[in-house]
Amino acid sequence: MLRLVRYSFVALLMLLPAQVLAGPAEEASVVIDRWAAALNANDADAVVKLYAPDGLLHGTSSPTLNAGTSAISEYFKVLPGSGNKVTIGDRHMVALGDAAAMGVGFYEFKSAQGATRPARFTFVMIKRGPDWLIAHQLALFCQIFERTHDVRDDSIYPRKIRASY
Repeated sequence: MLRLVRYSFVALLMLLPAQVLAGPAEEASVVIDRWAAALNANDADAVVKLYAPDGLLHGTSSPTLNAGTSAISEYFKVLPGSGNKVTIGDRHMVALGDAAAMGVGFYEFKSAQGATRPARFTFVMIKRGPDWLIAHQLALFCQIFERTHDVRDDSIYPRKIRASY
């Protein structure tokens, strides 16, 4: 009888949705996957809906801080029909609380013409009601740096040797 109870308990656990067992970092990580899927579909509206209404975006192709839905929508207005794609690479997630998480990692953008540009990202996601939303995104194209020794103050400074794109 005890064996039957154990098997029943294990079977019940296997039937539970994965998110029931997931923590804030895992739940928020799904937003990054949705962001990439929407960007790959060139669906600007779907991308913008992933941001909190007061969200912030430091995008790769803008020198300004895009604050709020209107500015973020303006930033992504060139996406529809562009053929641009993104591939998420290494990603590290950290829970900042029950309703906040941060994702840091690398992605690679590919234009419709086939040109690729590696970049790095930081996403901060917040949970508002049942939804995880992007509160902040920082995206920077990667560049290759060489470490050099500076004798002026005995410290190490990076020196740009070439762009990687």
